[in-house]
Amino acid sequence: MKVKIFLIGFVVVSALSLAGCNKGEPTAPSQKEANQQIPEEERDVATITIRPELAGRIKIGQPSMVDLADKMQVPSRVEVDEERLVRIGSYVTGRIVDMYVKLGDVVKTGDRLARITSPELTQAQLAFLRASSRTTLTRKAADRARHLLAADVIPLAEVERRNSELEIARAEFGAAKDQLSLLGVDGNAMNEIASKGHILPFFDIKATRDGSIISRDVVIGQVVQPADMLFQVADLSSVWVVGDVPEQIARDVHLGQHVEIHVPALGDVTFDGVIIFVADTVNPLTRTIMVRTTVGNIERQLKPDMLAGMHITETQHQTLVVPETAVVRESNHDYVFLAKGNNRFRRIPVELGNEVAGFRPVLSGLALEKNIVIEGAFHLDNERKLAELE
Repeated sequence: MKVKIFLIGFVVVSALSLAGCNKGEPTAPSQKEANQQIPEEERDVATITIRPELAGRIKIGQPSMVDLADKMQVPSRVEVDEERLVRIGSYVTGRIVDMYVKLGDVVKTGDRLARITSPELTQAQLAFLRASSRTTLTRKAADRARHLLAADVIPLAEVERRNSELEIARAEFGAAKDQLSLLGVDGNAMNEIASKGHILPFFDIKATRDGSIISRDVVIGQVVQPADMLFQVADLSSVWVVGDVPEQIARDVHLGQHVEIHVPALGDVTFDGVIIFVADTVNPLTRTIMVRTTVGNIERQLKPDMLAGMHITETQHQTLVVPETAVVRESNHDYVFLAKGNNRFRRIPVELGNEVAGFRPVLSGLALEKNIVIEGAFHLDNERKLAELE
């Protein structure tokens, strides 16, 4: 029994001795302790020290203040110049019996577009003929009365009565003539009606200005009314480009500003213009303000309803800028590299505006006197990424 107790005690003592020995031995360092032993510069992935042979590819400078005129980009579209556009219809209710033009034709003022026949026109011609005949008769009667008065055959009162009838007849003739003119009958046609004494069965709808037929909404046999728009004739040698400026930046837009027009459908071709109109109201649906410019279109490259981009040049002002070559972009953020000396550089985030003439306006994150990499930032960022992977 004593022997068994001794063995158990020996085992307990041995276990305690081993535990004491293990407690005194040093343990392997943890990962956290290992990271703490890494220098701060090596753990900063935004900082890099380059090899001396790469320094020649880097150019250091400072941000600068320049007179910069930014360009606002405004969605726009090509439209017909409404001052060079006419809408032509019929002056009477009638039926189209002939057509002389088709869509796209170029016409001159006075060219025939269509021919129409109308009962209303017939009645107006009859009234014109009656007024013309009565004027002729009353004029002859007044002339005879003056001769008879000179021969002391009739009294003065009779002469005055016939002169009064002549004045009334002339007024009625003028009214009938005006009515025909309102119905689209020109002076030559009226002279023909009066001289030949017969009614024209039709009359022609004519162009009222030079231009191209850009709309034709009528066919032979169609019954038309004065309210119907049958043709649109436009001079396309000059067109409007209309843009929609967001109300937030509308305060920077004013008459006389220079604009540059780019039409994607025409490739790299650009057009110059000047703002001639700025709307006084805001579109409540799009929250934009309409601006308009006139653009020459002698070669007919611009077509109405083409989509375009309007670049409006702002007034020049002093702006802190960095070259485009100084900027690197990652994850939709812009960065520049500060020069720390001894071939050490640190990448810092900055907020920049859109590129203008090779420069990026600095909105925040950078001061004027800072030394930065102005050329070679792309190569420097590649070195930083490689060092980060090692």
